[in-house]
Amino acid sequence: MEGQQVRNILFVSLDTVRADVAYSGKMPGIESLRRNGITFRQAISSAPFTPSSHASVFTGLQPARHGIRHLLREQLAPQATTLAERLKSAGYATGAVVSCPGLNKWYGMNRGFDHYDDEIPLLPDGSDPLTTPDVKKRGLALKRAPLVVERALDWLGRQDGPFFLFAHFFDAHWPYEPPEDFCPEAANPYEGEVAYSDHYLQVLLRGIEELGHSPADTLIVCFSDHGEDLAGWYPNDHAGPLGHPYEEGHGCLLFDTTQHVPLVIGGPGLPAGVEVDCQVRLVDIAPTVLDLLGMAGDDFDGLSLTEFFRPEGGGTSRPAYSETYYPEERRAGGEYPGLAPLAAVRLQDDDQGGRTKVVWEIGTDTVELYDLRSDPDEHNGQTLSSPVTPRP
Repeated sequence: MEGQQVRNILFVSLDTVRADVAYSGKMPGIESLRRNGITFRQAISSAPFTPSSHASVFTGLQPARHGIRHLLREQLAPQATTLAERLKSAGYATGAVVSCPGLNKWYGMNRGFDHYDDEIPLLPDGSDPLTTPDVKKRGLALKRAPLVVERALDWLGRQDGPFFLFAHFFDAHWPYEPPEDFCPEAANPYEGEVAYSDHYLQVLLRGIEELGHSPADTLIVCFSDHGEDLAGWYPNDHAGPLGHPYEEGHGCLLFDTTQHVPLVIGGPGLPAGVEVDCQVRLVDIAPTVLDLLGMAGDDFDGLSLTEFFRPEGGGTSRPAYSETYYPEERRAGGEYPGLAPLAAVRLQDDDQGGRTKVVWEIGTDTVELYDLRSDPDEHNGQTLSSPVTPRP
């Protein structure tokens, strides 16, 4: 694929969407992108909460380098350069419409965007959602999908050159109350919310075409920042009464329930309808985009995914690092004094098809090993005793 074929770039973040639900076949918008692009079946997030995961997407850096390791404590490191900054310097108009407190300008994710719409309502009690550490309560303050689409298209309609547009949908986050039913096959209200986001993803894509921007010259990257643990709605859940009462959807644990996420990339010159089973990471997205544009650098923790775009196929799995320091904030309320931050490395053996994950408590000698081939739901971890130092 030649970089000059890409005129425009569209990023779509379907916040809080599990990979198994995204790839269930129930979401026509996602299925359309999959037919026209490359589906990465084993994409892993760097962190199970919005600001840290998105920071890895937009910088190509792991949390230790981009600086956001808690939900409310840090902002993007000054030395971290965002994808928007790089694209703006290359002449792109840059616009973003985001829909939750976790992408507020305070974190620094607006750097490089000419237009950054992060307006959201106050919480029902009148308080500022940015100041609450409760990830579920934060879900009550959001910009719903129709407004995201309306404002994204309004900005795009005022552009007359190459653009980079980031549209962020937060509807799948708790509370699971889809305003409209777009999926009769939905197994639960959470899937209904995913379908609601998916419907407006389709509206966005149609609107972009109606504005005269052809998919033939637009690189589209669709992903989720993390999944969601529904406390028993799915076989691989672990939250609430399943042994982890402090986990409310996402944030404290590093099981695949939250770390295994959808990633679909399509664009001019890329193969269509391809599925990649090799393990990749969200931290690989920024290096990939810049590589396609001929702007590749060597200052990333992620690696370009262009090896998977060759007509003959190919590519190798990458070890995936994840971490969460959110448990330190969660235990601050006093209810869970022993809660520890976690780190994990997920490995995939291309030759044998096996997958292994090591999860450890940072600062202790508690280590667990999971064989994801024989135990895909991660219910039978082997406890080890060797201390491990996190290496992002």
